[in-house]
Amino acid sequence: MANFKIPFEQNDNRTLTYDEAISCYEQLAAAYPDKVQFKAVGSTDSGKPLHVAVVSADGEFDPAHIRQSGRRILLINNGIHPGEPEGIDATVMLLRDYLAKPEVFQKWLEKMVIVVIPVYNVDGCLNRNSFSRANQEGPEAYGFRGNARNYDLNRDFIKCDSRNARSFNQIFTTWSPDIFVDNHTSNGADYQYVMTLIATQHNKLEAPLGDLLQKTMLPELYAGMTQKGWDMIPYVDSPGETPDSGIAGFCDYGRYSTGYAALWNTIGFMPETHMLKPFKDRVWSTYAFMEVVMQFVAGHAAEIGRARAEAFERTRTKKTFELDFAMDQKQFDMIEFKGYAAKYKPSEVSGLPRLWYDRSEPYTKKIPYYNYFSPSVTVEKPVAYIIPQAWEHVIERLRINEVEMTPLEKQVDLETETYFIRDFKTRNAWEGHYYHSGVQLEKKVMKRTFEAGDMMVYVNQNANRYIMETLEPNAPDSWFAWNFFEPILMQKEYFSAYVFEDLAAQFLKENPAVKAELDAKRKAEPDFAADAMKQLDWVYRKSPWYEPSHRMYPVARLMK
Repeated sequence: MANFKIPFEQNDNRTLTYDEAISCYEQLAAAYPDKVQFKAVGSTDSGKPLHVAVVSADGEFDPAHIRQSGRRILLINNGIHPGEPEGIDATVMLLRDYLAKPEVFQKWLEKMVIVVIPVYNVDGCLNRNSFSRANQEGPEAYGFRGNARNYDLNRDFIKCDSRNARSFNQIFTTWSPDIFVDNHTSNGADYQYVMTLIATQHNKLEAPLGDLLQKTMLPELYAGMTQKGWDMIPYVDSPGETPDSGIAGFCDYGRYSTGYAALWNTIGFMPETHMLKPFKDRVWSTYAFMEVVMQFVAGHAAEIGRARAEAFERTRTKKTFELDFAMDQKQFDMIEFKGYAAKYKPSEVSGLPRLWYDRSEPYTKKIPYYNYFSPSVTVEKPVAYIIPQAWEHVIERLRINEVEMTPLEKQVDLETETYFIRDFKTRNAWEGHYYHSGVQLEKKVMKRTFEAGDMMVYVNQNANRYIMETLEPNAPDSWFAWNFFEPILMQKEYFSAYVFEDLAAQFLKENPAVKAELDAKRKAEPDFAADAMKQLDWVYRKSPWYEPSHRMYPVARLMK
């Protein structure tokens, strides 16, 4: 039996350091060698390893054998933002306490295996301070949000700039968890709840999983938390300045942990404890949430397994995929909310009106909860994608995620659907990238030559959704959106105007239809008609001298 106490149990405003947390898991593995495996499984940008603990009733630690046995897999991730450390402490105490109670835990573990990443952002956890969480009540010292390269790891699950994320992708696809919990602390409004919850957006899941989450799992988790004395509310993200106007659901794209999990038909949760509640309460409510999740998984193991198997069957076989979603503002539920009166008073800093919440005026009332989303971008699934081997950083990420790929054995000419990037918007300096959105595409059917070693990715596998949402350039977290294909946006050749003038004039004489189109454009657009360089550029883009690869998306779609 592991008899250690953690610092939190002597000082409830103290959280474990990285070394202390790792030591706790080493003690658990030593005390329960037949139930706990603890080892380093990947690297991080800090140079320290990423560890994983596995808790299994019968000492079976092979994920394939565990899945074959019919047990469900629960993955718990802690310390992605080490300034939000409740999960680090709560998980250590939870496992220690339940391993000492075999009469309860053994029954649960007959139905599931628990996999824990004790500290995901090792880098940030080592960067300890007391001031970076200005809006938070304790603990007295904690880690920093950014990792060793100052990435927010909860924006990195698709682009995988960090070694942390690449290690996580491998862990996730190796274990293929049924349920995923990623422990956090919230920012935002003030209200009475200690625990709020972001669940995977149910409309983004395949129907069997979305229905299970919305109709069965969430009601039981909310009821279970109330029974334990921790009333819970959906994460408080309001479309207005205060929650009185309602709460909006979270559309968790693949950059986020639960959005990444959804690409693999995994139900994900981000419990978000309230920043202004005492650290003690935040830790114990996180402990309670993980308890009710474990109890649900053990009690509904077969149901979860059936829903997930059906979801994967749909993923493998369906013809159309949803790439983006928009909130349906006309559809909402009325939920009970326990808040505090929002008021305004003059700021002592600026002298202007400022918002504050009056805790002497609590209230309970119904507010709208907008948590229904509809597809806004859809695409027909190709038979396969073909990725030229030059784009090795894309192929590497597919390989990390165990996507099945086949290299071409010889040069081949194939008729493809090929995209051309016609327009997009760019956000400056965000998470190491110049993120693209609002991507507008032109699709052309064209014959292209591919070389031996280029990768064929058939879209008939469990990874279909991951494949589609990373390779379709207008998906919100595609690799095009994250700048992986930036060189295609640059022309490599151009013209000197005084030389091209004569070539352009001759080209127009030989192509009267293009000349007519130019005349019409000049007539319709006075600014264009007044700009000689714009007209010359327009003709250049219609001419054979314009490079055909400019803005041509290199990943081809094979439709037959």
